[in-house]
Amino acid sequence: MNASGADQNNVNNNKGNLFVVSAPSGAGKSTLCRALRLAYPDIRYSISHTTREPRPGESNGVDYYFTTKAAFLMMRDQGQLAEWAQVHGNYYGTSMKILDQALRNGWDILLDIDVHGTQQLLQRYPRVVTIFIMPPSLEILRQRLQNRATDDPETIDRRLHNAQKEIAQQSIYRHVIVNDDLERATNEFIQIVADYRQKRHT
Repeated sequence: MNASGADQNNVNNNKGNLFVVSAPSGAGKSTLCRALRLAYPDIRYSISHTTREPRPGESNGVDYYFTTKAAFLMMRDQGQLAEWAQVHGNYYGTSMKILDQALRNGWDILLDIDVHGTQQLLQRYPRVVTIFIMPPSLEILRQRLQNRATDDPETIDRRLHNAQKEIAQQSIYRHVIVNDDLERATNEFIQIVADYRQKRHT
């Protein structure tokens, strides 16, 4: 999805930072994002639209905007999404209007999206700060997914297969954090965001 002309100028002149975080399922991305939001409560978390069913404890409008496949595809076809992807049989996407308005208002935004979505965002938002969270190894990743006890063996195998493909594309990200030690990875993540916030808001 390419931006051009006046739209491209608006994108480049945004006052806020756009932080995009990606990781294979089970790499600890959600934990790191929660820690960042505790460190910087003013960072706004971009809530994605998704067609998947809510997991226990998830709320509509808080974790995701849960929607039907038909409604999602209508948004996509009408050009209302800054990025979208189909992951594990479900659709995920980010509202372009909400994102653009937030950035123009000077808000720092945190997006939790996959590699395919990141590739789309890089076309429209060239200044996006991209961060990839790496598991220490695929074997440790398998253990984490099994310990989470939310997926059956077939789903875990599919997630590991997808993880290999995602890891192979880590070079498109500005920063790569290996989550082999949670405290160290958390501190590195927060410091990366702090450095960009200081540059943008001074």
